[in-house]
Amino acid sequence: MDRSDSLLIEDPQDVSRPAFGCRSFLLILLLMIVGGLPCVGCRQFRYRFSNDPPENFVPNPLDLPTAPDVFVWSQVVDSVDDYFRITRESPVQNADGYILDGRIETAYRVGASCFEPWRKDSTPGFERWQGTLQSIRRRAIVIVRPRGPGYTIEVVVQKDIEDVAGTVGSTQSSGGIRYDASIDRGVTRVVGSPETLGWIPLGRDSSLEQVILSDIFGRITQKDAEGILHH
Repeated sequence: MDRSDSLLIEDPQDVSRPAFGCRSFLLILLLMIVGGLPCVGCRQFRYRFSNDPPENFVPNPLDLPTAPDVFVWSQVVDSVDDYFRITRESPVQNADGYILDGRIETAYRVGASCFEPWRKDSTPGFERWQGTLQSIRRRAIVIVRPRGPGYTIEVVVQKDIEDVAGTVGSTQSSGGIRYDASIDRGVTRVVGSPETLGWIPLGRDSSLEQVILSDIFGRITQKDAEGILHH
């Protein structure tokens, strides 16, 4: 075998070596990225799945245009009722010399999951995914204040997460013996289910506040509002 034949045999091997090295480098890089994912903090993970800022930011409190107090209040109640169950209601008054703030309080409602697209109490994106993977509850407080002939409305949506003694798949039973208090005799215990210790406040759900405010503003400023007022 002469020199030219040896070069023809070695050339394919030399060409394949860089390709193999490139594949190895990409594989190592992929393993490093996957291995580094657990190091990402919960806050960064939460930030990645947070909702995008709304296209039209609605200020909170929001100024409403001039309209009869009965009409404004009926639109506010009708809108809030689509998201939560109202438990307390004090109508706003802005006529005949009477000026009184309106206030709505709702009951807590467990957050909608991804399998409940018809419910409106969780906004799409992170909030709905969090309601699917965690026990989340919300309630709303709406305040309508007369400001001259117009109004100012403020929507506050409080969000809590459930605080449990353990997970559902925990090997430790919730019916175990406790040593941090007096002896408890004759109490029926449910074994296997986690014990609810309470609820931890998570602050305000600004995304849902934006949706409710936009809904109320649209109801009051819609094109057929003038026809409703005249009737």
